[in-house]
Amino acid sequence: MFTGLIQHIGTIKRADRVGGDLRLQIDAGEDYLQGVESGASIAVSGPCLTAVDITRGHFSADVSVETLDKTTLAAWRAGRRVNLEKSLRPDSPLGGHFVTGHVDGPGRLVSRRRDARSERMRFEVPESIEALVAEKGSIAIEGVSLTINAVAGRCVDVNIVPHTLEATTLGELRPGDRVNIEADLLARYVARLHAVE
Repeated sequence: MFTGLIQHIGTIKRADRVGGDLRLQIDAGEDYLQGVESGASIAVSGPCLTAVDITRGHFSADVSVETLDKTTLAAWRAGRRVNLEKSLRPDSPLGGHFVTGHVDGPGRLVSRRRDARSERMRFEVPESIEALVAEKGSIAIEGVSLTINAVAGRCVDVNIVPHTLEATTLGELRPGDRVNIEADLLARYVARLHAVE
């Protein structure tokens, strides 16, 4: 479980195809990985991955075919910057919203424009979660917890404040870029309850 509050930006050092899936090596810095043990969960621009082979500021993670199918990870290459968040501990502050790291699917940035000191971004979400987004609800984009300002069909508008533009990779996005999107956990359960009534 995560909060969607990004702690660090890492860099993909290697992305190797292994036996039909993918192994990533990520440079996260020694300070960030201090105390992280093999098997720990780290959200990497959305998807929850299991950190292994932790050495000298790097960790590796194996990406399954399921994750490759549901996310943008299949297109990741060396040099890509990624948002990192370690999993919640019982004493962690919950400043964002509950994020599972189970990405619903890829979306894309439709447009972005200045909105005072912020950036207003419009994203198209996967059709499978269109019913799970609501104005003033929560959404995770590239692992970042965001508040939805407006909904228009499959598009959602979010405002990215200056801190988030600097502390995450969202400021690097350009229209057309694909992103990992996770619907709000509570919306998923409400939708499921209505489906089985």
